[in-house]
Order: sequence, then structure tokens, then C-alpha cells
Amino acid sequence: MTDLWLISVPLDKTSSTSVEKLKRTIAKTKLATCCKFSIPELKVRLSIICPGLSDNVFCLLSVSVIRKTCQCMKDVMDHATDKVLENALANGMDLMSYVTQFQWDQARYPTAVPLTSLADMISKEISQVEAELKTQTAAYNNVKSSLQILEHKLEGNLQNRSLNDIVKKEDLIVSEYLTTVLVVVTKANYLLWERTYESMSEFVVPRSSRKLYEDQEGGVFSVTLFKKNLSEFKSKFMIQTQVHRAGVQLRFGGADAGGDEAAFSPQKGTIRESSERHGVYVRWLKMSFSQAFIAWIHLKALRVFVESVLRYGLPVNYQAFLLQTDKKRSKKLRKELASLFVHLDPTATASKKDVNCDIPGLLQQEYFSYISFQISTNVLDYSY
Repeated sequence: MTDLWLISVPLDKTSSTSVEKLKRTIAKTKLATCCKFSIPELKVRLSIICPGLSDNVFCLLSVSVIRKTCQCMKDVMDHATDKVLENALANGMDLMSYVTQFQWDQARYPTAVPLTSLADMISKEISQVEAELKTQTAAYNNVKSSLQILEHKLEGNLQNRSLNDIVKKEDLIVSEYLTTVLVVVTKANYLLWERTYESMSEFVVPRSSRKLYEDQEGGVFSVTLFKKNLSEFKSKFMIQTQVHRAGVQLRFGGADAGGDEAAFSPQKGTIRESSERHGVYVRWLKMSFSQAFIAWIHLKALRVFVESVLRYGLPVNYQAFLLQTDKKRSKKLRKELASLFVHLDPTATASKKDVNCDIPGLLQQEYFSYISFQISTNVLDYSY
């Protein structure tokens, strides 16, 4: 797995010499690749700078939103990791390219505003994405549940499934006095049905029964009769026959359906709505992932700036760069960095029990003589 380290050191003579030596060393040993990370000079007054800006609370929220968005993308894309990676972009770029080519978005996050306002602006944007994620996901899941219920009805046997996709509008006779009843009959009872259906009411239209559909277990038959005798027909049907289901009535025309075929096949509307919602949801997830990831990287840049001011002081005079390495080389690279920048804080190499780290936002085990933050571009495994 690739590691990205966002490093900041002051622009004093010793540190600048160390940076050049580091570049030569990693070019020779292949420990890492190095590129500049551009952070603009933000509006800061040391007397009012808030140490809390260096805390990782906002970054933790960003990572949480990114993870949730990724999980939703995995769910909607049937857990196809390759599809998630294809769609998990930032400003239309793959994540590694976006980070290594990072440019502060002045239009989105104006640097003229105070640091506290800038941090609040970014955190509100992330919170809004999180809130909308809940709403969008709930709407998608509701439509998805409706489709699953419909699919269950369509995939069952004739005794349980909906008949709307089987029977056509023209198969039904509905008038002021007549109506059509649909009956599911098992194959073993076909003959019984033919012999008895006309006797279930004196107002059944003779020879009106027709087989409309058949599967391995049975068939759907229609029979026409006078509306006023529908209840009598149902009662006698349940008593005199051994078929499995009756009394399924589909009515058309007039006020019952308004002449709209969609009323006869409501599943068409559900399937169409599900397809549309799926597309809307995927597009929203892609946009929101990009928004959350971009905000996260800007927060990382903001933290580097604040930490640099707190540790190196004013005027602002530091350089930030990215080191790209892997797990196998990371330990050796840390040793090289510790050796090159030990002059910034010799206590960083001391044992933990001998060091009292009072820098806000940093845990003891994360403290180095130089400023360092980790960035993970693996959408399935974020580090803070």
C-alpha cells in the first residue's frame, strides 16, 4: 500500500540543505518520491490564532463522511471495488493525482478570510454532505425496498405473484354490467374448472373462460359474468372447487383506471422510478465524495499551515512537500528524516517517557522533529 506523508520544515539554511540532501538520497535509494505541496499564505495573526485549528476533529469528520460515502458506493455498485475506484474521483482526477498536484481552491475557500472562518466554512460543508448523505440514502433505500417487494411478487408462483404482468388489458371485459374474474387453477384441476365454472352462478357468460397464461404448475383463466353476481360466484367457487385461488379481479375503464395502462401495471412505474433514483443516487455519491475528499485535503493543508506557524513562528517561512513511499521502505525513510531534521527538535528522538509533547492536536507517538501528516488515497482504508 502506498503511503503519502505531508511534511513541513522551516526555510532556514540548515533545513533547506537537509531537504536538498533528502532529495538526493531518495533519488539514489528509491526510498520515496518527492513533490512540492503548495499551500498559500493564509490570513493569520499569532495573537488570535486558535490552537484548536490544529486538532484533527474536522479531519476525523471528513474521513468519516468519506468512508460512509465509499460504503454507499460499494453497496450501490454491488461491492465491485474496481467500480468504486473508477468513480471515487476528486475534481475528475484520480486521488493520487489530485493530492500530488494539489492547488488551493481560492474560489471555494478564499484565503482572505481568517483561519477560524476558513476552518468553519470547510467543516460546515462536510457536515452538509453528511446530512444530505442520510437523506439521499434513505430515499434510495425506500425505492429499492419497493422494487424488491415487487420483484418478490413477480418471481413467485401463480398463487402468490402479481398477475399484472401476465394479463393484458384486452384480456378483460369490463362494462356497465359485465366484469372479468381471474382464477389461478392448478393443472390437475383444469378439467374440473371447465366442468364447474358455468354452474357457479346463473349469470356467468357461457363458454367465456379462456386460459391466458400457463407455467409448470398451472394457469390463469378468465371468466366473464354480471357484476351483480360477483359475490355469489366467489362464494360458490370457494365451496364447489378445489382450485387454489380465486376472486382476483382486475378492472379497467372509467374511474377505475382512467384509461391509463400504468394503472394496470404499477410495477412499470416502480421499476422506472428505481432506475431513475439509482442514477441520481450514483451521481450524487460521486459528486459528494469529490466534495468531501477535496475538503479533507484542504483541511490537511490548513493543519500544516497552522502547525508550521505554531511550531516555527512568524513570519510564515516554511516549505511543505509530499513523500510517497510504501510500508517496506517507510521505517528506513523515517530514520533518514529523523537524522536530517534532528536539529529542529532533538527531543523528538528521545524515549517517550522523557518527552512531554504539548503541541495541540498531536498524539505523542505522532510527534517528529518535523511536521508530518499522513494522507491515504485508499478509499477503503483511510488513515487520519
